[in-house]
Amino acid sequence: MTAALIDGKAFAESLRGRVGELAAGFQAKAGRKAGLAVVLVGEDPASQVYVRNKGKQTVACGMASFEHKLPAETAEADLLALVERLNADPAVDGILVQLPLPPHVDEQKVIATINPDKDVDGFHVVNAGRLAVGQAGFVPCTPLGCVMLLRDRLGDLAGLEAVVIGRSNIVGKPMAQLLLAQSCTVTIAHSRTRDLPGVVRRADIVVAAAGRAEMVKADWIKPGATVIDVGINRVPAAEAGKTKLVGDVDFAGVSEVAGAITPVPGGVGPMTIAVLLRNTLVAAHRNAGLELAADAI
Repeated sequence: MTAALIDGKAFAESLRGRVGELAAGFQAKAGRKAGLAVVLVGEDPASQVYVRNKGKQTVACGMASFEHKLPAETAEADLLALVERLNADPAVDGILVQLPLPPHVDEQKVIATINPDKDVDGFHVVNAGRLAVGQAGFVPCTPLGCVMLLRDRLGDLAGLEAVVIGRSNIVGKPMAQLLLAQSCTVTIAHSRTRDLPGVVRRADIVVAAAGRAEMVKADWIKPGATVIDVGINRVPAAEAGKTKLVGDVDFAGVSEVAGAITPVPGGVGPMTIAVLLRNTLVAAHRNAGLELAADAI
């Protein structure tokens, strides 16, 4: 058996299309564009590429993009003051401070300063609490994108057994909460889990977000399971001096056992920015006091 590929790139393109249509409707009703402010501190190359892509896709969806690029030596107080100005700016619906930040800046303090209703990354403790108790809030983009892919592939997830490998605040924990909300039976596994392969082998749904290249092997997977690979790891390629991207799953081996699997690249990755744009549009409607149907996006 060869697993069906879950095409995150195609799903993300479709999601951006829906966001673009609804963004035009929002502009007609509100008299302004939905706005996303992205703050980048320093010169981290990966962050620069990511921020540039966010800006392009924001504009392509018909929303306003506000980019704030600050030098690496920017004082924490100055960054916090910028965030407070963005909180107060009615043109800004979503605020994203690109991580990681320079060592002298307290990331948690910066995230805590963002207005939770503009926290489209879903990292604020208020939004984490809203997710935990089932209230409407913003959910981190990557796990929300994973759930969208799972529902598109499997339909109703109720009653399925899910194992999430990884317990980060950005992916693992919110992923588990989202799957619980879909009425899955959820286990969070991690590096200290006893008999990790045995635990994973029970699962109808496996979400790998451990940050270890090709850790999940074929004999960890129940035949026919759906595997979502969140990992992005750069490893040496066969050609000397070259590297390639791989996930947390041994794709070649697991593809022979699983029923469906996300590739790396082209699986979960494209969903992250698409969901960010979706969250920004939801924030814009809430901030403007406009209705947006729960199933619209």
